[in-house]
Amino acid sequence: MIYYQKGSPETDLKANDLRDGLFIALNKLGKKKKVVAVPPDFTRFPSRAGELTEYAWEYYGEYMTDVLPALGTHTAMTEEQLIKMFGKVPRDLIRVHDWRNEVVTLGQVPAEYVKEVTDGAVDFEWPVQVNKLLQDGGHDLILSIGQVVPHEVVGIANYNKNIFVGTGGSEGINKSHFIGAAYGMEKMMGRSDTPVRRIFNYASEKIASHLPIVYVLTVVGLNKEGRLQTYGLYIGDDHEVFNIAAKLSLEVNFEMVDKPLNKVLVWLDPTEFKSTWLGNKSVYRTRMAIADGGELIVLAPALKEFGEDKEIDRLIRKYGYFGTPATLKATKENKELQDNLGAAAHLIHGSSEGRFSITYCPGKGKENLTKEEIESVGFKWADIDEVMQKYNFDSLHEGFNTLPDGEEIFYVSNPALGLWAHRDRFEF
Repeated sequence: MIYYQKGSPETDLKANDLRDGLFIALNKLGKKKKVVAVPPDFTRFPSRAGELTEYAWEYYGEYMTDVLPALGTHTAMTEEQLIKMFGKVPRDLIRVHDWRNEVVTLGQVPAEYVKEVTDGAVDFEWPVQVNKLLQDGGHDLILSIGQVVPHEVVGIANYNKNIFVGTGGSEGINKSHFIGAAYGMEKMMGRSDTPVRRIFNYASEKIASHLPIVYVLTVVGLNKEGRLQTYGLYIGDDHEVFNIAAKLSLEVNFEMVDKPLNKVLVWLDPTEFKSTWLGNKSVYRTRMAIADGGELIVLAPALKEFGEDKEIDRLIRKYGYFGTPATLKATKENKELQDNLGAAAHLIHGSSEGRFSITYCPGKGKENLTKEEIESVGFKWADIDEVMQKYNFDSLHEGFNTLPDGEEIFYVSNPALGLWAHRDRFEF
């Protein structure tokens, strides 16, 4: 059932619009005695989910007993991030998701079904795992809040991914990422109906239907002026609310470029991107637009690690981003990758498969990754100051830019907000 919907490619929702829309939906739900909110973490700050969480707390007051950021494999939010994202929400309501230890398995999606929807790419069971608070906390409402946007693992992010990955366990997260990588992320990105989404939907309908989840979904992107704009708000408890939001996301978050891009320059906001685990969105989201033999340059002033999880960081350093064949071979031969399929999937996602070069430009602080570390995992390195000066960074605008010497580059200020492709690599 859909409790509220408002959105279009022209809609520009302000704070009061979000608050009013949420309250309309919550009024329809009726009185609740114990509510948990599940927003994303700070890596998805532009989603407006932090504001919506604060409005939900304002609405329910003492009846909102828990806020569980959907960390997935990410590190816990800092106090500064909590304040910036959730405002006045009391800190004693915040719970930290532990994806290795604090989950329960509700059941299994059968291997036969996984094999069927992936066209035989994989044939193992998929465990339906959630944070134990959602199963055992006694809540009569789980508010899953987040942004619908193109995504490399599931096609279009959010909806039940926020629950099964954001609050999921190591096995479920690892296997879901590997399913997407084995099937082929270029066949999934920007699509709402994918093998991974079908597996999540099976889990929602047949295994986790007892969880009282209502989804609060935003559609946010950069407008023509380069300003963040909230195009839609959709609230409901079934697949239809996601379908409607996903359709709008494809309209406002996806750009089909006229020609393959020879040079793409991506900026990674230092408040959000500190690892290649996150920063490789610059690779995922632009890869279908970059020409064979092209170049991707990533400006990453806060880059200090490969993986936010220590074990994943170690595996990235050991095996590197050397493409699908090398990663699948390493996975077949090494139990440590078999036990961390999410890391294996990430190594595939972060490679250009030899089609184009990837150059990372980290900052120059003591915590930043070094030239040697960058090059050891298969990337190129360049001096961030020299690159920013060369490409007149302060004067760049979204999309195509022509430099004084006549060179053309394509600039992306936040890869997490969109998907770019050329029609030769994307079929509707």
